[in-house]
Amino acid sequence: MRTTRHLALAVLLAAAAVAVAAWPVRATWWGGWILAVAEAGLVGGLADWFAVTALFRRPLGLPIPHTALIPSNWELLAARVGTMVGDRVLTRDYLAHELARLDVAGWLGRAAERVERADLERLTRAALRWAAGEVSPSSAGGLVGRLERVLAGQPVAPALAHVLELARQHGWDRRLVGSVARALAEALDRPALRRTVAGIVDEVVARYGERLGFYPRLALGLADALGLIDRERLVAALQAGLRDVAGDPAHPLRQRVSEATGDLAARLRADPALAGRVETRKAELLASPVAERLAEEATAALRQALLADLERPGSEAVAWLADRLERWRRAVLADPALRAGLDRWTKARAAELVERYHGRIAGFIEKGVHALGPDGAVRVVEEHAGDDLQYIRVNGTVVGGLAGGLLYALHLALRALG
Repeated sequence: MRTTRHLALAVLLAAAAVAVAAWPVRATWWGGWILAVAEAGLVGGLADWFAVTALFRRPLGLPIPHTALIPSNWELLAARVGTMVGDRVLTRDYLAHELARLDVAGWLGRAAERVERADLERLTRAALRWAAGEVSPSSAGGLVGRLERVLAGQPVAPALAHVLELARQHGWDRRLVGSVARALAEALDRPALRRTVAGIVDEVVARYGERLGFYPRLALGLADALGLIDRERLVAALQAGLRDVAGDPAHPLRQRVSEATGDLAARLRADPALAGRVETRKAELLASPVAERLAEEATAALRQALLADLERPGSEAVAWLADRLERWRRAVLADPALRAGLDRWTKARAAELVERYHGRIAGFIEKGVHALGPDGAVRVVEEHAGDDLQYIRVNGTVVGGLAGGLLYALHLALRALG
């Protein structure tokens, strides 16, 4: 903007210099014509300088009315800009039309084609490192405190029943059982965990034997001594059972868990005694500092375990998340119906957000402009339109000079005819 301001000033000074140079020969027709051009250009340049300067500040610091328009009216300007953009530019119809034009399904397909498994692993590792760095034990304690304040005045039983009903309605409870069973079955492939489970089997057998009479306990000890109680076979059978539960969506265990979830939700709504016990446990938990300490300790332990896992090249957390992202990527790539469904869902949610928050657009923009203040409003306008405004001064000088020359030429023509 400084260059164009200098250009406008140079053109104005050039008009003044031409007027001074033509003054001695003003009596001749051509000297008078040049003087008329220069004087008209000078007047036009000064008028446009005054007009442009009056937008931003008071010309020469004089208290002339209707000057310094932007800093004097910046609050009204903020309100009008917000109203114009919210009600006339970003209208509901315009935003709905633009949303309908978006090809979300195409974007998802192209993104799924370009992304590879290695990209997903890098993204997952970076996201987990960021999460581990942002989450701290103190933040977990603060979250528990806010949650306690919310729960203190809200009955838990209806909300818990609603969550359980949603879980059963969408099949989340059955999928959770399958996921837990799959995770346990995969974990049993580790020798250390197998030895731990075998030790638990030994403890269970020993406690069971203590409850038996002399002869059954003697038979059990003899079977154990002869190797008839094969702990490895029991662990393998447990692992096979877990894999059956994980691989069969209609497994009886999943069905029983789903039925138990539905029964518990119904009881939470219909059984005042159960609801009262839940509220009592809630009050006890909120009154105790145990929850906050447990949250802080769990967060610290989880953070340390996650950071240690991320340091290993074969991070289990990264592999687990990347596997699921890769599965989702392949499903998006192979299923046009899924992409179309995601397209519709995304546009529907975006339309809901537009409908819900459209009335706040004008206020949001108004606050943004208002936050600039008078000096900031002047600076923004000068940065974006300052060059064009300075060219108005140049044009005023040039056009004023041409108009003056034309009028003087008409004057000469009329005087010659007279």
